[in-house]
Amino acid sequence: MEFPDLGEHCSEKTCKRLDFLPMKCDACREIFCKDHITYANHKCMSSYQKDVQVPVCPLCNIPIPIKRGEMPDIKVGEHIDSDCKSDPAQRKRKIFTNKCSKGGCKQKEMMRVTCDQCHLNYCLKHRHPLDHDCNTDVKPRSKSGHAAALRAQAASSSSASGSSSSASGHSRPVSNGISTNSRSHSSGSVPRIPTSVSAQNVIPSSASFQAGLTEEQALQRALEMSLADSRPTVQPALSPQEQEDLALAQALAASEEEFRRQQQRQQGRESKQSNCSLS
Repeated sequence: MEFPDLGEHCSEKTCKRLDFLPMKCDACREIFCKDHITYANHKCMSSYQKDVQVPVCPLCNIPIPIKRGEMPDIKVGEHIDSDCKSDPAQRKRKIFTNKCSKGGCKQKEMMRVTCDQCHLNYCLKHRHPLDHDCNTDVKPRSKSGHAAALRAQAASSSSASGSSSSASGHSRPVSNGISTNSRSHSSGSVPRIPTSVSAQNVIPSSASFQAGLTEEQALQRALEMSLADSRPTVQPALSPQEQEDLALAQALAASEEEFRRQQQRQQGRESKQSNCSLS
């Protein structure tokens, strides 16, 4: 040949053609001929940096946006784990429902990992008290004691709601739109009429009660008022299990108070001993 230095050989191992118009791949920066310049023909390992195609989720068929330089497989996997709306992804997501209570941790576990001191759920990484900065000032309770305290709290809240509902039922309105409770309060707060007032200015209670009503309506209202006044306030009775739980919770609270007092007395003795040694 007259020009041996003209052109370059193709970088493909199976080709090595001397091309007088060589082309450089913009991804791997190697020289190829016209037959192997495409990414697929020379199996370019850096083609993902130049590939601007948007990957599609294989489960929900939604395009997933990615940045340049990111691996599509990683972004598709993150989409399936967090945002995918397909049935297989949602079933997988329902398994890992126990979120870690540590601030900033988003790890979820298949089963609950409860701390013995604060009784909160944590992941396997933060399950120890030192890993999640557990509050050690409070005396740790057993699982049965914690469950008893929760049941006692639920029983007290239910009893409070029952008493409020009974109070609202006690003040139910009558047929003319005035509640019996307000009527009883208003009748109890009426000032006494002095004896100097003449009998002509005093309106009888029966006349004011029956004003604008027939005898049957007045009798019906009187019966409703008597029933409302005679109805006792119903207090919800606690079951034996709730009574035992309440007693156990009270005993635990008393033991915690006694433990706190012992610590205070011990700290007082230590402070007195230190003062004596200094003097």
